[in-house]
Amino acid sequence: MSVALANTLLLVAEALLYFAVFAALFRLRHRFGFGVFVCALGAMHFLETYLAAILYLDFPGGIAFSPGSTILFAGKLSMLLLVYIREDAAAVRQPIYGLLIGNFLMVALVYIMRQHQTLLPLSEAAPDFALMNQMGGMMIWGTILLFIDAIAMILIYERSAHWFGNRMLLRIWVSTALVLSFDQVGFFIVLYVVVDAPVSVLLGGWIGKMAAAVIYSLLTAAYLHWFETRREPARTPRLADVFDMLTYRQRYESLLEKSGRDALTGLFDRGRLDGDGPGWLDGALTGGRSASVLLLDVDHFKGINDGHGHAAGDEVLRRLAARLSATMRGTDRIYRYGGEEFVVLCDGLPHGAALLAADRLRRDVAAADVGLGRGVTISVGVATAPTDTSDFTSLCAAADGRLYQAKSRGRNRVVGRESLRDDRAPSGPETPRGDPATDLGRA
Repeated sequence: MSVALANTLLLVAEALLYFAVFAALFRLRHRFGFGVFVCALGAMHFLETYLAAILYLDFPGGIAFSPGSTILFAGKLSMLLLVYIREDAAAVRQPIYGLLIGNFLMVALVYIMRQHQTLLPLSEAAPDFALMNQMGGMMIWGTILLFIDAIAMILIYERSAHWFGNRMLLRIWVSTALVLSFDQVGFFIVLYVVVDAPVSVLLGGWIGKMAAAVIYSLLTAAYLHWFETRREPARTPRLADVFDMLTYRQRYESLLEKSGRDALTGLFDRGRLDGDGPGWLDGALTGGRSASVLLLDVDHFKGINDGHGHAAGDEVLRRLAARLSATMRGTDRIYRYGGEEFVVLCDGLPHGAALLAADRLRRDVAAADVGLGRGVTISVGVATAPTDTSDFTSLCAAADGRLYQAKSRGRNRVVGRESLRDDRAPSGPETPRGDPATDLGRA
């Protein structure tokens, strides 16, 4: 067997092995995560650049090219195109940005390490910082080229749909071949400057990359046809992987924490309130503590939606939720009751203290920035167990009735059970004698 034939067969074997491993990692991305694929791709970057600088194979006709650029770099571009086809552009940028940042970091660290005052090397071989400098420069240049290559490859691939329609193989080959041709010229410049590569490397490398473009295009098209067109089967969770065993409980607890959360505000939702409330009240009463419910509503919220749009209304609710969390105690439980209504459960807070806490919250909300260029006001109804009732449903009903009184008296006020009154509150209708409610009005 001739040397040229042996080298050709070895290169084909290397391309097949490279593609098989990375295609398998890509195929398993839904099981092990996309990070496994990206890390493996990044681990080959130094070897790719190192081989492109020092190892070249001679073929008849004065052709010479490196497995680093022909097999590893061309393979990496094919993998990035595969990621774009099956995922999206956001996924493609992850390995590219990671490689670029890592290469800049390597060059910076090597520069600092050269300043060390070393004594004796642990072996006969001294650190070859000159080689590291060469590799660092070529890796940075190569990654910048990779960034340009990836953008150009994606644009050509998309544009080729007008030329070749749904003929996937032709689209992949044309975009890969054109970009590899551009890259060969760009990378040869740095090879010529750094290692004084002969011009024959330019032509030989281009021929090698064109052959690689054919091989990888065939493999990529075959992979897409036979594997990625099928729907990903649902996988029954198994604890077969050590990382699954380590993270299973974390994922489970995270799921429990997220369940019962309001999607807009991140607070607990109405369903969670119905489940938590009775037990919360029983626990407080069993411990001999008072328990207060604050039911609050954003005043004139419909006008906010009508005048500023529902997106602005949603932003008001998000900021209000953040204000509630910042103003109330860490032990208080806050729920989005529905629409623009919220409920706060205050364990151990007597009625008078609950009224003061509610009024402080009312003032804080009025002074807060909710994204409208002006503040908003809230009305609050307060009820406390056991003086009002010892039943959670009845306690919420009592708070709801007092919220209605607060809104009917002009809004922007707190109404509770006790006969306390803010002297600065504007005069209004008398509280019905059947429920001598506290009315803390505008400050």
